[in-house]
Amino acid sequence: MRCSVVVPCRDEEANLRELHRRLSAVLPTVAEEHEIILVDDGSRDRSLALMKELAEADRHVRYVSLSRNFGQQIASTAGLDRADGDCVILMDADLQDPPESIADLVAKWREGCEVVSARRRRREGLGPIYRALCWVFYRLINLLSEVKMPLETGDFRLLDGKVVRDLRRFREGSRFLRGLTTWVGYRQASIEFDRPARSAGRSKYRFGRLFGLAADAMAGFSMTPLRIASVLGLSVTAVSLGVALVVLIRSLALGQSVPGLALTAAGLFFLGGVQMMLLGILGEYVGRTYRQVQQRPLYLVREEGGGEEAPSNQRSALSKNGPHADR
Repeated sequence: MRCSVVVPCRDEEANLRELHRRLSAVLPTVAEEHEIILVDDGSRDRSLALMKELAEADRHVRYVSLSRNFGQQIASTAGLDRADGDCVILMDADLQDPPESIADLVAKWREGCEVVSARRRRREGLGPIYRALCWVFYRLINLLSEVKMPLETGDFRLLDGKVVRDLRRFREGSRFLRGLTTWVGYRQASIEFDRPARSAGRSKYRFGRLFGLAADAMAGFSMTPLRIASVLGLSVTAVSLGVALVVLIRSLALGQSVPGLALTAAGLFFLGGVQMMLLGILGEYVGRTYRQVQQRPLYLVREEGGGEEAPSNQRSALSKNGPHADR
């Protein structure tokens, strides 16, 4: 059995050696063969140099350097495009996804599960505000999305080889891998682990990135925001007609004058706010459609190396953008 581990990295110089040490200790105990694919997502520190050193010292290590920072979801996709294991582990480089939990993921996979997510039982090193945002993030996505995703799970998961081959057929630019790995179906399960605090460096997921990820998840897996926009538009129209009817009756039937300056001003501001919000929702969908029809490659590879040499035709195909279909 061959196990591939895909690790997207951005400015993880302080964690790479320890990550490699712990992976090298765990992987031989769960698989006869293994490979570690490190994807450099436009790092500004010495991450790429360390990847090359690790690849020279260990034939199990491969590195892929993207031409710029494309984001974690795209970097993970670049690694999945190159993974050829019977099972593939997707994890972060910051050691908050403990390599030792890979044994539990593989054990559940051997039981017949084809997608195994790692669910956080406890999370250390998070402030109350960020913890609250994460709690809202997962529940809001499940509330609005047509695909129900496991709560409290990140990208740390195991994917069967055939699941990875299916995922390679998905080439949308605004990607949310947690949703895609749920959408594909198959037999799904989860394990639980305690997530430690980040050992070094700073998290790349600030509020802006978290909001963008939530937008990608909702726009990519649900039409609910558009339906909410339609209902809200109808509601505002109904209220406006009701107010107009009251004004008309009081003016014509009862002969009462209706002072409407404040009411008109409040109504205009309210209606303007609703219109801006609806335009924003529509813009999210239109922008993603525009990006998709441009048909640009998901990522560009500056260089890659290490590991066992892949067949020349496979390396040529992957360097363009990864396979669009494997079957």
